[in-house]
Amino acid sequence: MTADITQLAQLLGNTLAAKGWHISCAESCTGGGVGYAITTISGSSAWFKKGFITYSNDAKQEMLNVSEQTLQQFGAVSAQTVEQMAAGAAQQAKAEVAVAISGIAGPDGGTPEKPVGTVWFGFFVNGQSSTEKLLIEGDRQLVRIKAIEFVLSHTLKLLAK
Repeated sequence: MTADITQLAQLLGNTLAAKGWHISCAESCTGGGVGYAITTISGSSAWFKKGFITYSNDAKQEMLNVSEQTLQQFGAVSAQTVEQMAAGAAQQAKAEVAVAISGIAGPDGGTPEKPVGTVWFGFFVNGQSSTEKLLIEGDRQLVRIKAIEFVLSHTLKLLAK
């Protein structure tokens, strides 16, 4: 993990602890990287509930209640899917906050509509859902690292509102 990611995870932990809230994460293209970053922080068990690595569509359906219709209509890398992933993670973990990531880290798997580096993020904060999309340039490792940095920093922004 980079120093930036560790610092963001610490700030996130401090913010969640101050609110008495808990976080859960649902990850696809980052393969557990967000959960890893969060749990590098000593004491994170006070505010981190669960992590779901849902790389396959079946896992998204089984573990997070993402609908088959959503996956068929919009694909795994879509606003609709990450919104359902985040809501499902919050519900399954009984957490006030949940984040979800699904993207195409590459080097293959991209399409003209969803090129390599396309990453969708879902956020569930105390009952409110939102999504964000980034197109991250770089190799597979950089796409994953930048996605982890973004989800942590954006969650902090949402908690500050």
